[in-house]
Amino acid sequence: MSRRDTQQEGIRLMQDAPKIVPDLDDGPGLREFIALMAFSMSLVALSIDAMLPAFPDMALDLRITNPNDVQLVISLLFTGLAIGQLFYGPVSDSVGRKPALYVGFFLFILGSLISMVASSYVLMLSGRFLQGLGAAGPRTIAVALIRDRFHGSAMARVMSFIMTVFILVPILAPSLGQVILFVAPWRAIFAVLIFLALVTMMWLAIRQPETLRPEYRKPFTTRGIIAGFRVVLSNSSVMAYTLVTGCVSGAFFGYLNVCQQIFQVQYGLGTRFPLFFALLAFSVGVASLLNSKLVMRFGMHRLANWALRAMTAVSALFLLMVWFNQGHPPLWLFMILCLTLFFCIGILFGNLNSIAMEPLGHVAGTGAAVIGSIGTLVAVGLGYLIGSFYNGTLYPMAIGFVILGASSIALTIRPESERAAERRK
Repeated sequence: MSRRDTQQEGIRLMQDAPKIVPDLDDGPGLREFIALMAFSMSLVALSIDAMLPAFPDMALDLRITNPNDVQLVISLLFTGLAIGQLFYGPVSDSVGRKPALYVGFFLFILGSLISMVASSYVLMLSGRFLQGLGAAGPRTIAVALIRDRFHGSAMARVMSFIMTVFILVPILAPSLGQVILFVAPWRAIFAVLIFLALVTMMWLAIRQPETLRPEYRKPFTTRGIIAGFRVVLSNSSVMAYTLVTGCVSGAFFGYLNVCQQIFQVQYGLGTRFPLFFALLAFSVGVASLLNSKLVMRFGMHRLANWALRAMTAVSALFLLMVWFNQGHPPLWLFMILCLTLFFCIGILFGNLNSIAMEPLGHVAGTGAAVIGSIGTLVAVGLGYLIGSFYNGTLYPMAIGFVILGASSIALTIRPESERAAERRK
């Protein structure tokens, strides 16, 4: 397809834009809608965080000798998540949001079953990859559902509320996993994931109406998919903020990859690990809730820029403290620095995705797919790189946060300059 054809196709897609549905009387109310979207998206977080306390038992049972190798249990899920998002977006733009959601839940449940009965590490990783492919459905389509109904700062506000509920999962999930381990083997965690997925799918089926009406659906054709992808990929602002999302999430994934080793091994917290993990997750939740109020006053761009600069500055201080303490600062200092860092990340999580999605209301499904896939792939690679360098000190984590924070600021310079120039006209 030529550049002219691509432009014409982009114009056609804008003309065929789905109707934004601000009236929440059609279906669940705002609070229920937020809770439903948050629980749908939280399958990913739950599949990660509930497993963290089980890593030592899992490594022993599956005969994993290198402690860093168990991080692949997280990375393979994210890889499946990244690849799966590329398919769910275009499919949901063609057949509707809800049918594509059901496919995602089915694959997630199937992957959970495989992981639950896995007798080898390879089979476990296969199940986790399939889990990720399935979780990509709710993760991607929930964003498209939100974009179908909201845009601009209103979308950022709703996303912040959703992130507040969403963050409750990382707060509670490790404790849930630890409680399950007290009474059952680690495989029982997957049984709980299956049950929760079934409950959420039934909730969606009964309460959430379809938001993409038949007259606004696009034919599922190779040409249409490529055109939709090009509309997204050719927007420099969208791509810049997608990469920023990947960098910020990559720093956070790096922490997720090593947090069990940091808390349980390096700091010797043992079964108290979920409490410290929950405290840091709570910081993200508080930031997301505060962002839902601040974004209507200051705007999502200004808040994101402030948070990026604060995150980078605190990351530099974090690295300095790690250096002064030979890679092992006191636990209280580590927690204070991480609480501040994760507060900044909570502000960013509530705004970056909304900024990237803002120009893409006419291709919300494809936009959510491309942004989510690229952002996740970047984050998985960066997070695994940080985790693979873990050597019993906090140097890899601190260095990763500094580099990725500075890179994020650099990526926003051009789109923010163009936006400022456009506002001066």
